[in-house]
Amino acid sequence: MSEPAPVIACQHLAKVYAQGPQEVRVLKDVNLEVGAGEQLAIVGSSGSGKTTLLNLLGGLDLPTSGRVYVAGRNLAEVGETERGALRNKYLGFVYQFHHLLGEFSAEENVCMPLLIAGMSAKRASQRAATMLGKVGLADRRQHKPAELSGGERQRVAIARALVTEPRCVLLDEPTGNLDRHTALEVQALMSTLNADLDISFVVVTHDERLANSMQRKLELRDGELHE
Repeated sequence: MSEPAPVIACQHLAKVYAQGPQEVRVLKDVNLEVGAGEQLAIVGSSGSGKTTLLNLLGGLDLPTSGRVYVAGRNLAEVGETERGALRNKYLGFVYQFHHLLGEFSAEENVCMPLLIAGMSAKRASQRAATMLGKVGLADRRQHKPAELSGGERQRVAIARALVTEPRCVLLDEPTGNLDRHTALEVQALMSTLNADLDISFVVVTHDERLANSMQRKLELRDGELHE
């Protein structure tokens, strides 16, 4: 019986930025596979290219060379419209800054990816309410972001990333703006959702507690990933 295909994979990934006459090689030769239900942390010093790598894995940017596969599709071989469709179907994103829309309620924010995918407003609202319940915010779903704590806003962002039932969620410093107690709550929530929903998590973080709670930890150093 063959092994299931990885949710995300990259081969010989490189990213070079031009700064005037000079070139800055951020990523040199990155190879990675993320399996179904896997929890992976990527750590590294500031400026090591962690966010760049996450953006490449999520199809938000394209590599200078190398390949990124999402659900077996090479992102460089599809157009921007299809890349967007692959992101919406297979991936979720959570950032250090939650990027919630302030004029909408928690439930309406969580509905957004479903509405973009063409789901009816009624069904999207039901799905959003269910997901907010899973992150412990069933009684806060009509509150706007300004009426929520930092930890609650990050929970809404996680619910929004999960509501499409993606195969993998990419998280960029998800606890970076949270106090220690709230960060631990978010860490525990991620572990529970991973176990309950079998969704892979790839988290870029400086938070050693969060990194050490993942199943696997890699360090991005000198443009390459190291165990």
